[in-house]
Amino acid sequence: MAQGVHATAIVEDGVQLGVGAVIHPGAIVRTGTVVGDAAIIHPYAVIGGEPQDLRFDPTTLSGVQIGARSTLREYVTVNRATRPGQATTIGQECFLMAGVHLAHDVRLGDFVILANNVLLAGHVTVGERTFIGGGAAVHQFCRVGEGAMVAGLARITLDVAPFTMVAERDEVIGLNLVGLKRRALPRTTIQELKDLFRRVFYTPGNIRLIAAETLASQPVWAAESRRFLEFFAGGKRGFSRPRRGAATDGGEHADP
Repeated sequence: MAQGVHATAIVEDGVQLGVGAVIHPGAIVRTGTVVGDAAIIHPYAVIGGEPQDLRFDPTTLSGVQIGARSTLREYVTVNRATRPGQATTIGQECFLMAGVHLAHDVRLGDFVILANNVLLAGHVTVGERTFIGGGAAVHQFCRVGEGAMVAGLARITLDVAPFTMVAERDEVIGLNLVGLKRRALPRTTIQELKDLFRRVFYTPGNIRLIAAETLASQPVWAAESRRFLEFFAGGKRGFSRPRRGAATDGGEHADP
């Protein structure tokens, strides 16, 4: 694949292109965008456009940052941040399939995959190694934790805990165990996460307090277990949970 800016692509002044970056024909990359080494932007993607926010001041100096070796396919749109000096960010080695939209101030971790027509509203954060299925939509200010899997056409209006799987509207259906195993985690860590999943989601009471008390109950947790529990201390929204009466127990589910 030829490197550089192809004919009919538009790269505005003030764009920074990393070594080996590719901008395909018809793509538009606007001022304030930083494209990492070997990143690829496919035809008709629009990167760094103004936020779709009626209160936004177009004179605001903000941008978009794209990590090394990330790929943005056809018709992807990524809006720049709303605050001066800030950026909508895409981590390293992410893959955004055709038609994905990232609104202003979105933050993607490394190795995130967004399938066709995923819609992320403003200020959404997505943890590393997460997969979001085609046509799924995520409400503004939601957090999707690392290693999570969101089913296609899901509607996410609440935070999604790390390493979980969600479908439909905010319905947790178990742990993403196949994803955990592919990370070559010890069996003891996976079993610990299973136990914590049951404790946090099936103990009656305030889920934030349950997670905090569980975290404090043992001085040493696996790193993944600690991040799972610490996730419940943050955020501005509530949490996706298993459907009431469902038999979800953290059992095995496939990931992509």
